[in-house]
Amino acid sequence: MDKSEIRRLVRARKKEVPLDEKIRRSAPLMEKVGCLPAYIRAKTVLLYWSMDDEVYTHDFVMKHYLSKCLLLPCVEGDDLLLRQYTGPESMRPGPQFGIPEPQGPQFTDLEKIDVIVVPGVAFDRQCNRMGRGRGFYDRLLKSTPNAVKVGVAFDFQVFDIIPVESFDVPMDVVISE
Repeated sequence: MDKSEIRRLVRARKKEVPLDEKIRRSAPLMEKVGCLPAYIRAKTVLLYWSMDDEVYTHDFVMKHYLSKCLLLPCVEGDDLLLRQYTGPESMRPGPQFGIPEPQGPQFTDLEKIDVIVVPGVAFDRQCNRMGRGRGFYDRLLKSTPNAVKVGVAFDFQVFDIIPVESFDVPMDVVISE
């Protein structure tokens, strides 16, 4: 299958799963993230504020933001800017996609990021990742070579093999159901 076919298939599968079930199925996935030795050691972690069709991260972010420096991405043009999550009151809808984003100063010391938890449309058994096609994460991940990159996905998002381009950045580990 090519990338567009995989994206279409995963989008259809995501629509079949109600939001409350996605939230329920996400909790054990995010628990696995929290048990990773790299996560336990990490001081600075880049997560994401999940959309309705992604592995749900809101509870995990709220549980851990007081014990670690948790960063969330903010979309600006074609790039992801990073800001620290300091609590629910810091969140405002982002201008481009309406996804809540933290307010405050931009975090620019990318070498301090220990772990990055990355959403994706699809992953494969070799830890390759396919995003939505805009390259937001691939550009950011190239700037963080020392961070442990953790993909999270529902089982229906994991394939034996997915098409890979030269600019795609693989994950160090993919956690699925």
